Parts: sequence; C-alpha cells; structure tokens
Amino acid sequence: MENEIKILIVEDEPLAAAQLAALIASLKPGAKILEVCDTVKSAINWISKNDEPDLAFFDIQLGDGLSFEIFEQVDLNCPVIFVTAYDQYAIQAFKVNSVDYILKPIEKKELENALQKYERIAPSKPPNLSPGIIEEIVSSFSRRKFKERFLAKVGSHLRIIEIYDVLYFYSYQKGTYVKLADGKDYLLDYSLEMIEEMVNPSAFFRINRKYLISLQSIQDVIAYSNSRLKLKVQNPAEDDFLVAREKVKTFKKWIEGDS
Repeated sequence: MENEIKILIVEDEPLAAAQLAALIASLKPGAKILEVCDTVKSAINWISKNDEPDLAFFDIQLGDGLSFEIFEQVDLNCPVIFVTAYDQYAIQAFKVNSVDYILKPIEKKELENALQKYERIAPSKPPNLSPGIIEEIVSSFSRRKFKERFLAKVGSHLRIIEIYDVLYFYSYQKGTYVKLADGKDYLLDYSLEMIEEMVNPSAFFRINRKYLISLQSIQDVIAYSNSRLKLKVQNPAEDDFLVAREKVKTFKKWIEGDS
C-alpha cells in the first residue's frame, strides 16, 4: 500500500496504547501497527525476531525497566518517537534514535507534528538532530506546568487540596482517593492513570497499580520478599505499601533523583 508506515508500539498501559493507535489511524489511515509490546523483555524479543519497523513509539517507564534498555540489547535503527508522562528523560532520548518526545496526555496536533518530522527524516535513518534542536526541545519540556491543586466535592462544598499536602493517591472500589497529611481522605474525579500524568514525576511515583505516593510521605524503605521493597509511609492505609518487583530498579533511581 502506498505511504504505508509499519509501526511498533511499546507501551505498558493498554488504554494508552489503544488511544495512541487510534490517533495514528486518524492521522495516517495507511499506517499498520505491527505489534504492541508492554515490557522491555517483550520488545527485545519481538525486535530480535522480526523485520525492523519504519517507526516506533516508545513509552519510557515500563513495568520491567526503562525502554532505553532495549537499545542496549538489540540493534534498532528505525526512528523512535517517545511518548511519556516524564519530561526528565528528554536529553537521554535524543542520544538514541529519537525524532520527537511527546508528553502525555497526547494532543493530536503534537502527534501530527511528530509524524511530519518523521517523514522529513525518514529517507536518512537513523535521525541526526543538531544540538540546537535538542536544546530547544528540552527547554520546552522544562517549562511544563504540573498540577498544583485538586478540587474534591464534600457534600455541597468543594475542598481545595494543595499538592504539597498530598501523601499519596490510591484506588479503592473503582474510585480514586487522595490521602492528606492531616489523615483525611477525599474522592477525586480522576483515574489514578490520569493523576500520574498530571503531577510532577520527581515528587510522585506509582509503586504499584493501587498507589501513587509522594516522596515526602516515605519514612522508611525495607527489603521485602521476592526482591520487592516495603515502604513505611505517613498515615498508612490498612494494607502494605509494596513496590512491585518490576518497578524496584526504577524506584531506586527515582529516590536518588537519578533521571
């Protein structure tokens, strides 16, 4: 098919992968999604056994590590567009095959611009961006604004919640709640996935599917069974705060402020 682009998506959130695929289809009806990989391991396995795609979309923080590790284990020369909630990896992204770096939630116009940039450089893979372009892109990410407060409905009133009062966000019985330093809980109108994209990733970390915690809430980190970590936090819930095994490596880097 003329103008068909063969695309690989590496994304560990099924909804995010589906939304990205739908946006791509709306902008490039002739594009073909070859595969959706949800881990570093599965991406390495697919790339090693299949013909190289024309273009790849990579999330950065996957369940079993950072997608940069893929480049260390397989030879991948196609252009890559990074799609992530984290802006601190921009410089590292442009050291590999990146042609663009889009922050979640994805805006259709930004994706369209990224695809146009891919089409300009496609004849000369891998991409070669000048330091000036990289500096301009990274600078734009540094100006990104993160959410500073939330509104929670309490009866007929609205409670203003400042981000610096938040200990952690959590899912409970199909709802998303916030725990504050004073011990109170409030129901929010966002999913945990949405909140993860709104808050500053240097201050909050998704330790597992249930909890998104703030750095200030952590009082102790304890080695736990099966290579996991157990956290002691302020005003804890009834269950344990366990860092999922596949997130331990990334969590340690986050604690150290290593971007």
